[in-house]
Amino acid sequence: MTKTEYIDTPASAVVVADTGRSDLTDHKEKSRISAVFTVIFSGFALLSDGYQVGVLSLVNVCFTKIYGDQYTSEMSTRISNSLFIGCIIGQISFGFICDRVGRKVGLIITTFLVILGAALCAGAYGAHGSVEGLFWALTIYRGILGVGVGGEYPCSSASASEAADEVMPGRRGMLFVLVTNFVIDSGFVLSALFPLILGAAGCSYEVIWRTSFAFGVLPPLSVMYFRLKMSNSQIFNKNSMKKNVPYLLIIRRYWKYLLGTGGSWFFYNFISYPFGIFSGTIVDSALGTDATFVQTAEWLLLLNFFYLPGSIGGALVADKIGRKKTMTIGFLAQGILGILMGIWYKNLLGILPLFVVLYGVFMMMGEFGPGDMLGLVSAEIYPTAIRGTAYGWSAAIGKFGAFCGTSAFKPAIANFGHGDTTLGQGRVFILGSGLAILGSLFTWFLIPDYSKKQLGEEDEDFRQYLASHGFDLSNFGESNGSNEAVLESGDDNHVYTKEKEDVKA
Repeated sequence: MTKTEYIDTPASAVVVADTGRSDLTDHKEKSRISAVFTVIFSGFALLSDGYQVGVLSLVNVCFTKIYGDQYTSEMSTRISNSLFIGCIIGQISFGFICDRVGRKVGLIITTFLVILGAALCAGAYGAHGSVEGLFWALTIYRGILGVGVGGEYPCSSASASEAADEVMPGRRGMLFVLVTNFVIDSGFVLSALFPLILGAAGCSYEVIWRTSFAFGVLPPLSVMYFRLKMSNSQIFNKNSMKKNVPYLLIIRRYWKYLLGTGGSWFFYNFISYPFGIFSGTIVDSALGTDATFVQTAEWLLLLNFFYLPGSIGGALVADKIGRKKTMTIGFLAQGILGILMGIWYKNLLGILPLFVVLYGVFMMMGEFGPGDMLGLVSAEIYPTAIRGTAYGWSAAIGKFGAFCGTSAFKPAIANFGHGDTTLGQGRVFILGSGLAILGSLFTWFLIPDYSKKQLGEEDEDFRQYLASHGFDLSNFGESNGSNEAVLESGDDNHVYTKEKEDVKA
């Protein structure tokens, strides 16, 4: 009996169908396991983002103590901003790559760039021992690191949101925040803890800053193997669009959302990054000239620890009261507290423990609201076909805000204070807090709340929108004619038909 004759019997048809169902069950189980691993390992490398941004605060202290006036304000700002410029490049380019090529490819490349950039920073050296050469080398290496860190945002967040929707549909927001922003905030805590340990062990300032940069290699290195084993999500395979993307139609439909996510992210990063990066300098100056590195690091560790309860709090309420309300509350609370701190800034510096706690709560409310919600909102209000791209655009505008904030921070203190640093810092608190209140208005009026919607709903609305404008929908999805592509449809009849056609062929 030939194989074709066997297939034509009714009994054998049942056998093939049963085989198809078995394959389908196995495939679904593997898909779910893959989704769980994707959730875990998509976000873990983001630890390097929080760590590499935060560690510069104490590295700045080291450079100031080693090089004194040679480490100018301009050079400090340049090294800080090189990371942000790299991030902008990485967010835009890898947002495009992870949509058009695939989430997995983007994650692997960004992981390699973060490892390379962190290693180069740790080994940075100026030609013939030149101090200025060292700082310029760090500027370039931090830029390379920034491209990798920036690329992590759209790649990790798109993958994590899609996998979270498969693993925990009703609590997607909580799970997403815990594997992304909470991980970033943990990096900030580590960025103060690790140098503190080195300082307490009696290491020299050069050993502290080099080893601190080198430690940033470990998080991405630890997930490289697992990212090589990851697969793209089912929703991406079904709804990706790798050619003939109608960007004009996309902007026409989503311009308001892009203005909301990008604008809110700009205001938030304009506040959070300079207040985070220069917090070590602020605390160091508040402690006085007799303060040791360890004392500064201890206070900074306490300050950075406030990020964690803010991040956890936002994760817990995101699915209950919604993204929009959570973000608006966080922005408003940060704005009001910051204005009050700015008004009584000089008095607060006289009570350092109270100042550090209030400073911590100021940063905590930012994490509770926009810190948690901006990534989540940007990963779920756009359809799968452009999720990485739209996320990358929004995050890039946010990083431009960080660039503007860090560039303006020290000059603003000097100009507003008219030579009085304390007065200038207080007025900068008021300025930053006013932007937080403006961010709450952007959130409320421009960002929709998709807390209760599944990611697939926006995909369907997007398809209907394109169809109504005469767009060819055959560009959607990855179909390579394999059995796996049919199995992913979840339709047993399709499985039987495909198997039968393959065997007859």
